[in-house]
Amino acid sequence: METIEKLFSFIDEYTENTAKEHEMTYLEGVLETLNTWLEGEIKPADLEPSKEEIRKAIQLVLLKGMHQSTQPNHQMTPDSLGLLLGYFVEQFYEKELTSNGKITVLDPAIGTGNLLLTVMGLVGDKIEGIGVEIDDLLIQLAAASAELEKRSVSLYRQDALENLIIDPVDAVICDLPVGYYPNDEVAKDYEVKAPEGMTYAHHLFIEQSLKYVKDGGYLFFLVPNHIFESEQSSILNKFITSKAWIQAVVQLPDELFKSKAHEKCLFILQKKNDTGKPVKEVLLAKVPNLKNIKALELFFAKVQKWKKEQK
Repeated sequence: METIEKLFSFIDEYTENTAKEHEMTYLEGVLETLNTWLEGEIKPADLEPSKEEIRKAIQLVLLKGMHQSTQPNHQMTPDSLGLLLGYFVEQFYEKELTSNGKITVLDPAIGTGNLLLTVMGLVGDKIEGIGVEIDDLLIQLAAASAELEKRSVSLYRQDALENLIIDPVDAVICDLPVGYYPNDEVAKDYEVKAPEGMTYAHHLFIEQSLKYVKDGGYLFFLVPNHIFESEQSSILNKFITSKAWIQAVVQLPDELFKSKAHEKCLFILQKKNDTGKPVKEVLLAKVPNLKNIKALELFFAKVQKWKKEQK
């Protein structure tokens, strides 16, 4: 923790001075600081931080900046959810990751990159990351973070729901942006398009992700708990049933969310292919309080047992 704290203080102090001097927001100051560090003009004294220590220190300054930001898209997926999602990526891609191969992982709403970089930190160098983000500041922060952590990530600045110029990937991970998607012109070409009015962005992201993952590939989504209770859910359900097999619905601990309305679950799909088949039984589980080590061990044992019986 001492290295992370020193690193945070180094970035924070330089950011505060830069933001004040150039009359910019704290988050813009963070970007300026990270780029100055990358160019070698500044360097934390007497520190040789690891990739993970760099990620955590950057995450702390970004969290500070996001608390000051009024923009709703300036939110970050907590580490605990990133690590949990990374655990499931490891479980579903165990064969590929234990061989000498690499897997490509797409985050179509990468933001500052914390979710993808957390998963990459857990799984190791066998992941090649790809991220899409429309917000200019967020994608630049993701790029600087990935470069400082020496992670292999390709980034594309665009609306992720328009056509992407990427090859099909092995897996998709995403903390889905929730709410209505404003561009009806783009949404009209989607199967999950609402018959009238605006379509939910999180529904569109699921369809788009299935389009860009390889046949048989897995998709790991953080979705609202009430995703199948809305007026558009029957269209989404019909689409998912036609294109994918549901693997797991994992409820997340209540204490990770500000309110019941913000609660999310982990929704894991497999894109249908000719050689695969649906699991005999979908994994339905609830992650216990993360401080309860004994209960967590039982949860992971349940996942292992399910995997052995189903996969």
